[in-house]
Amino acid sequence: MSDTPRKLPDFVNWPSFPFTGELRLKPLTPPEETEPPRQGESEGSCHACAAPDEAFIWVSERWRVRAMERPTGLPMVLILEPRSHLDLGDLPNLLAAELGVMTVRLERAIRSLDGVARVHVNRWGDGSAHLHLWFLARPYGYTQLRGSFLSLWDDILPPIAESRWRENLAMVAAWLAEFGGRPLAEPPRIDWQAPNTIAASRAAEAARNGQPVPVDEDEPAVRAVGTATVPRTEERPVDGVLPSVAEQERPGDEATP
Repeated sequence: MSDTPRKLPDFVNWPSFPFTGELRLKPLTPPEETEPPRQGESEGSCHACAAPDEAFIWVSERWRVRAMERPTGLPMVLILEPRSHLDLGDLPNLLAAELGVMTVRLERAIRSLDGVARVHVNRWGDGSAHLHLWFLARPYGYTQLRGSFLSLWDDILPPIAESRWRENLAMVAAWLAEFGGRPLAEPPRIDWQAPNTIAASRAAEAARNGQPVPVDEDEPAVRAVGTATVPRTEERPVDGVLPSVAEQERPGDEATP
């Protein structure tokens, strides 16, 4: 192989290239006599095989899907892995055929999320011996992120909100579970606040700022009970169901599941 060329490649001028300013090419190091071992060359040392199902957002008999440990810059980044300790070229016909189905299914699930325009599917085999396919979602409208540099932008962009990230994970897991398997990702918990708690917080903030304490003459419409809210109107629950709801689900009517 010839020495490293002195001229920068054309892609440094692409709109999707993340960097600007003066760039210099690294010299190409000589080839090594033997390839370095990858992580998990043997099944006993493989991190993917040792990971419990709880580390994944969805699992089935032969496949598992996992996410990053924390939110990143893209709306969604997921990894598809077979349970069996196999690389891409080692897949038997059954898993090879299922890989195509799972790739399409997971791409559709991610693309169904709000704000996702495209899903890039990538396979890099130099880090881990256990087959793993990356699925990276490009946010809608951000055309500068198009193309092969999307994985770089994922590390550059500020992380998305954790609540949105967890909600996206739960939606993808539920989408996959429609075809089988078991979803393990849960949506974020809603932090309910009772009106009297909100009023107390506003009063405390006003007192700290030396302002008059606000007085709300209206009676709160709801009161908090644990993480739920209970109406305080003329309607009273009938057998645990409000009249307005009970009337919609009379015996003989087909209730929507």
